[in-house]
Amino acid sequence: MNGKELEVGATTLAALLDELDYRDVVVATALNQNFVRAVDRYETLLEAGDAVEILTPKQGG
Repeated sequence: MNGKELEVGATTLAALLDELDYRDVVVATALNQNFVRAVDRYETLLEAGDAVEILTPKQGG
């Protein structure tokens, strides 16, 4: 995740967000450099070696 190797039990992108305590946080997600819409996270299966990016919005100038 975000360039770091993690061992997780999650099998879907939505479950991964829950496992990493992002369930109540607004984030954007990408799997293997392809953005995944929030509505598609429950059906997006993870496999060993997948590259997951979790992006949080920031404000400021």
